[in-house]
Amino acid sequence: MNPIDSLFARLKTERKKAFIPFITAGDPDLDATAKLLRECAQRGASLIEVGFPYSDPIADGSVIQASYTRALSNGVSVDGIFAMMRTLDVKVPLVAMVSYSIVHHRGPERFVRDAKAAGFVGAIVPDLPVDEAEDLGKIAASHDFKLVLLVTPTTPRERAVRIAQLSSGFLYCVSVVGITGERSQMPPDLLDQLRWLRTQTPLPLCVGFGISKPAHVRLLRDVADGVIVGSAIVRKLESTQPVDLVVKEVGALVGELVSALE
Repeated sequence: MNPIDSLFARLKTERKKAFIPFITAGDPDLDATAKLLRECAQRGASLIEVGFPYSDPIADGSVIQASYTRALSNGVSVDGIFAMMRTLDVKVPLVAMVSYSIVHHRGPERFVRDAKAAGFVGAIVPDLPVDEAEDLGKIAASHDFKLVLLVTPTTPRERAVRIAQLSSGFLYCVSVVGITGERSQMPPDLLDQLRWLRTQTPLPLCVGFGISKPAHVRLLRDVADGVIVGSAIVRKLESTQPVDLVVKEVGALVGELVSALE
């Protein structure tokens, strides 16, 4: 069984929810990324998203765009990320957050094979339209590798059902219209959307975009199977402090959000 399936089956039995932090690979460097991934796992993260820097991000806000720019300026590469991953000993599932342009450039079959060999158990591909996702979904399934697709607040319901049918592992539910980034409050219709999606798919529902505070996490814990936090964590990487201090700050935030989820 894929580790993502095992994770959500266990959490359901324990009546717990998944906390999913996002870390940019290569910001400030790959050694720091390895430390951050270990710290997040030790602080209670259930699953971790690893962002592959890309020069033309589709839905990322200024914080993650800046993080990608710093990583690319420091020379991070797909091969470098895979090499770093192979040195890790992290006991939680790791999922790539990657543009389809990167997947296509490497070749979908090769990307999935190399990603799995490096330790990834799935990939979130935010810019892959559902109409073009079937081939990659078949390749991923043949390698027991999860392909996670996104549903947004403006996705027509018929299309949302199709996305849920092609997604595997979990369904990434975008909480707000627009790009990633920290926000002061969650949109009021989000809970209604999650309740409707619950009637359409057996997949776990994980909510991302705009979640940055314990209050957001507490709001979602009764209606979502997991919460995803990116910008609030990645903002810590802007610091000029020594890496070990930044790692501790990220760990403290992850620990606080995990506690709110419980």
